[in-house]
Amino acid sequence: MVVKRLYRSAIAIFVLCLLASCAEPPAIDNTIDLNELTIKQIHQAYKQQKYNSEALVNAYIDRIKQLDSKTNAITVINPDAVSIAQKFDEEFKRTGKLRPLHGIPIIVKDNFNTKGLPTTAGALALKDFVADNDAFILEKLIEAGGIVLAKSNMAEWAFSAMHTESSTAGTTRNPYNLAHVPAGSSGGTAVAIAANMGVIGLGTDTGNSIRGPSSHNALVGFRPTLGLTSRSGIVPLYLRNDTAGPMMRTVEDAARVLDVIAGYDPKDPLTAYSKGKVDDNYLQYLVKNGLEGARIGVLRQLSDNDVDPQVSQLFSKAIDDLSRLGATVIDTVHVKDFDELRTDQWCASFRADVEAYLDEFVKDESLTTLEDIIRIGTSSEYAEESLNYFVDNSGRASNPDIACENAYTDVRRVAFRDAIEDEMERLNLDALIYPTWNHKPALVDAFEEGYKGDSNQIISPHTGQPAFTVPMGYTYGNLPAGLQFLGRMYSEPVLIKLSYAYEQGTKHRVPPNLE
Repeated sequence: MVVKRLYRSAIAIFVLCLLASCAEPPAIDNTIDLNELTIKQIHQAYKQQKYNSEALVNAYIDRIKQLDSKTNAITVINPDAVSIAQKFDEEFKRTGKLRPLHGIPIIVKDNFNTKGLPTTAGALALKDFVADNDAFILEKLIEAGGIVLAKSNMAEWAFSAMHTESSTAGTTRNPYNLAHVPAGSSGGTAVAIAANMGVIGLGTDTGNSIRGPSSHNALVGFRPTLGLTSRSGIVPLYLRNDTAGPMMRTVEDAARVLDVIAGYDPKDPLTAYSKGKVDDNYLQYLVKNGLEGARIGVLRQLSDNDVDPQVSQLFSKAIDDLSRLGATVIDTVHVKDFDELRTDQWCASFRADVEAYLDEFVKDESLTTLEDIIRIGTSSEYAEESLNYFVDNSGRASNPDIACENAYTDVRRVAFRDAIEDEMERLNLDALIYPTWNHKPALVDAFEEGYKGDSNQIISPHTGQPAFTVPMGYTYGNLPAGLQFLGRMYSEPVLIKLSYAYEQGTKHRVPPNLE
């Protein structure tokens, strides 16, 4: 009888365990291979109970602590990241369902408002500022299951396309060659994602700052159509040009992030233009043979402009690869009046934009104006020069009588975009291509002298068109280069299809070796 009771008790306990899912959770295992992990691979591991979100977050934290002393990409690790991961693990255990980005660690550029963590934009004036709420885009990512793992260094106030240096965290170095820059201003995010310190990378792009660092770090970088993603809760540079987007190791993961962040935000009026134009499933455009039948134009007005021989060789190989993968490459593209239209596009709006941000979010009576920022100071000579410039400069440098408006209403911006899209229509093109950067990354100690070949600031920041960069190969000293696809307004589906097919057909990305 005693044996029977013990046997029945054992069966009862076993049944209860099955009903309550009380099997032992996977042990926290910081030996997880973090090399080039994708969102899909992580979710498969969660389902197969190879590891859980808590284990993954701990593994990434360990990696940051082990490697980031070399690159200086991370400004702060989220002290709540592990407890947030535990909650997502409990949710999955309870429901058996994964959110779109369930338990996926995010590296956040330090100009996104991040609840509970400093948002400094790399500046002493904001070094103690902690936002009450997350930026709109970050809210959407967290709702989708993302975990803020850490914040990343950036060029102070996002001023520099050349390098990533801040008063709050210092200088970030390129993980492929530590003597070189990662570009700016989203250099910290790019380095962290390239070096496998996180999965999702968030950056902003006023003229260069997603695509330049992505190109310099062998990443995929999406600059979306202006109006497709919100900018509310992000420290601005020039709001009329600012946008936010993913910086990832693969086109697929970038598309997964775009799926979540694209759409209307009532606090960002520009996103009203995207109504009816946001695709409900960007993942459907991940077509491996997506280049078959495509027509792609080579924009020689950029690709042949002071190009380094090694970058030129990579670009020529990229053209051959596009043809090999089924595209028809058109080498007779010529945008009419290109040199004239590209000039006088910038409008200096930093004072007005940053003062509006300070008023809405910081709410500190001692910090309301540009002069207050200058009074508090900076340790960066480059940032100091830029701040002083904005004291006496605003609006359009030439033709100040022409109003500085958004990409949909500004007469010069619309004229530039019309000229480009008219040529695309004339030749029936799906996209234009050119090297993301015509020269190798500059040296950290001579970034101004080495700043050559930045192709990012010329078209899409002004026209509003989407532009994606994808790894194109490597030049001197193992330094990456990128291929850029420029599309029509709201042609993200086309660019995803083309860039994914090119990525899958070439497989250029190789992680840096920091160990």
